[in-house]
Amino acid sequence: MTVTPLITVSDGRLSVRGRPVLTGVPGNVSVTHAAGAAGLVGGAFVGANAGDAKSHHVFTFGTLRGCRFLSLFRFKLWWMTQRMGSSGRDVPLETQFMLLEVPSAGDGHDGGDDLAAGDAPVYLVMLPLLEGQFRAALQGNEDDQLQICFESGDKAVKTEQGENMVYLHAGDNPFETITAAVKAVEKHLQTFHHREKKKLPSFLDWFGWCTWDAFYTDVTADGVKHGLQSLSKGGAPPRFLIIDDGWQQIASEDKPDPNVAVQEGAQFASRLTGIKENTKFQNTKSNNDGSPSPGGLKQLVEETKSEHGVKQVYVWHAMAGYWGGVSPSPSTAMSRYEPSLAYPIQSPGVTGNQPDIVMDSLSVLGLGLVHPRRVRDFYGELHAYLASCGVDGVKVDVQNIIETLGAGHGGRVSLTRAYHRALEASVSKSFPDNGCISCMCHNTDMLYSSRQTAVVRASDDFYPHDPASHTVHVASVAYNSVFLGEFMQPDWDMFHSLHPAAEYHGAARAISGGAIYVSDKPGNHDFSLLRKLVLPDGGVLRPEHPARPTRDCLFSDPARDGETLLKVWNANRFGGVVGVFNCQGAGWCRVSKRTRVHDVAPGTLTAAVRAADVDAMSRVAGDGEEEWDGEAVVYAHRTGEVVRLPRGAAVPVTLGPLEYEVFHVCPVRRVAGGVEFAPVGLIDMFNAGGAVEDCNVRGAGTDGAATVAMRVRGCGRFGAYCSRRPARCVLDAAEVEFGYDAGTGLVVVDLPVPEKELYRWTLEVTV
Repeated sequence: MTVTPLITVSDGRLSVRGRPVLTGVPGNVSVTHAAGAAGLVGGAFVGANAGDAKSHHVFTFGTLRGCRFLSLFRFKLWWMTQRMGSSGRDVPLETQFMLLEVPSAGDGHDGGDDLAAGDAPVYLVMLPLLEGQFRAALQGNEDDQLQICFESGDKAVKTEQGENMVYLHAGDNPFETITAAVKAVEKHLQTFHHREKKKLPSFLDWFGWCTWDAFYTDVTADGVKHGLQSLSKGGAPPRFLIIDDGWQQIASEDKPDPNVAVQEGAQFASRLTGIKENTKFQNTKSNNDGSPSPGGLKQLVEETKSEHGVKQVYVWHAMAGYWGGVSPSPSTAMSRYEPSLAYPIQSPGVTGNQPDIVMDSLSVLGLGLVHPRRVRDFYGELHAYLASCGVDGVKVDVQNIIETLGAGHGGRVSLTRAYHRALEASVSKSFPDNGCISCMCHNTDMLYSSRQTAVVRASDDFYPHDPASHTVHVASVAYNSVFLGEFMQPDWDMFHSLHPAAEYHGAARAISGGAIYVSDKPGNHDFSLLRKLVLPDGGVLRPEHPARPTRDCLFSDPARDGETLLKVWNANRFGGVVGVFNCQGAGWCRVSKRTRVHDVAPGTLTAAVRAADVDAMSRVAGDGEEEWDGEAVVYAHRTGEVVRLPRGAAVPVTLGPLEYEVFHVCPVRRVAGGVEFAPVGLIDMFNAGGAVEDCNVRGAGTDGAATVAMRVRGCGRFGAYCSRRPARCVLDAAEVEFGYDAGTGLVVVDLPVPEKELYRWTLEVTV
């Protein structure tokens, strides 16, 4: 069999299927093909030789011009965001992922669906990797050269070359190509697992509350209880709780310094002095006989579960223990972990982007670093204590600090991997539901070392007091999920239900596929909004995948170009969902090196929504007995409009600044006698289709009668499309009234509040 490489290098030109991507590829750059299926070599590894051994190399890869791309880069140490462009100079420092659209010769298409196969673009994924003790990243320069930065983070760890610094993979579908690329790297490195192999923790399917914005570090046991009570009384009971920063024993061993910054109460210079809770969480109440009653974290956790119905309690800690690590003082309990004071050294790529307030503090005052040989003991004893208190998992924050501390420990990759191996071993032992959320962790050192962790925060924080941050947040989480979603389930972060941008954020969280939780202050809630997210039993309607931008948005910039609405897709079992957001007006600026408003009055924009925007729609529609013909029904959440879409047709949507719409896209099924049907779901919920768990047609006979039997969750108005008025609707064997709009075909049945938790109704529609 002849093996045909998709990716070739010849005469200094890197091409995909004969289409040029890079020119001027130097002679010291090598390309080694990776075997693919069906006689095709779909991938290749890129190496280069410098001729001299150093701990930090910058290799020229080639000149990039004329290919639209999406890059995901670290704009500061902790977090990635997106950048689009078409030439090498547009590639930022610290780029960890690139997806390029390689057009045919002379092709100027817009990514539509009507291209002949030979004219359709080919998609090329570039993944800078870990190799031994070194880590690679991509960057560009003003000469449009694409470069590979290759570094160890330890001046004593040197090399002359990298053989497998970057992996390239080509294909026809961008999402499938990305997945194939990451799985090929998984097989090659054997140091991490793809998301599909990981156990998702159960908290994802429940509504949650986090204490951070409600209290910051002033959180107390009473505050936790008041927050849970406040939400439950309004009909949105949290079943998942995060006790964020503020519960630990910490101290600052340095004299107060007015030049050391503190943001939102986070005490960046403080260090951990013990693994147990601080005095704020100690119970001061007495028993009837006057003796002190048992207190502390254990009692609080027991109360949250027994009295407030919480199912999962997580607590926060930093990767190094606390922001400033652990106390190196021999007089504290931390001395058993052999800590020493270390001073972070950031990569030149990171310092070339946005300065960070945390690093400003730690670079002056240092961090108490647990010795790598004792980090298993540290995590093991910390988590064992938490588990003994009934805690179910941990949110592990400030993770990327470890990459800056590799000097003297074999470099950034070695130290990061040692810490993550220890963390995952401890989580596996103490929290059997795989209870771990990774946060402030957007580096490939972590991603390519994670075998078990299944949830990752998808972007920088929700900032309630920064009006410019909300559009930036939604755009960032969507684009970051393109890459992060291959490793873990992206978590789009908490938000406030009572906030000018609450609906905007709530709609995004509902379709994200990740956790849905708020950080409201007690008493500050919008329950009408929360009812669109939370069922009375505290459950949520979660779609099946990490949400990602639609194919026609991958290479456009919905935050900066003044033209594009962001469309984000996901899939439920029997339909798809497309969220549309106006994100224009603000973004990260490579000149000022910060997020800023660049348009104080972004305009009203229009986009088109198609069934094909849901990339998994053919698979979803394929669950029926007959092949799907491409026709669909679209239900718009905000307007309540029902539109029947022929194959290839689109429905327009027009949005002003900070506006959104959610479209439920339902494949039309022919059930019997020419009648067509499509289940929509709970039409007052943001993710209506998440309520439909099963849908089957039975009894279709020569008389044209048939029954559509559905298993559905929740309560409220359940909607479905039917091309003619049903004969009857039956809910759990009892006939019920229904509404029918002959103009749109919308059938509506009212579902009562179930008496049982996680109850599934049987709804039958006879046509």
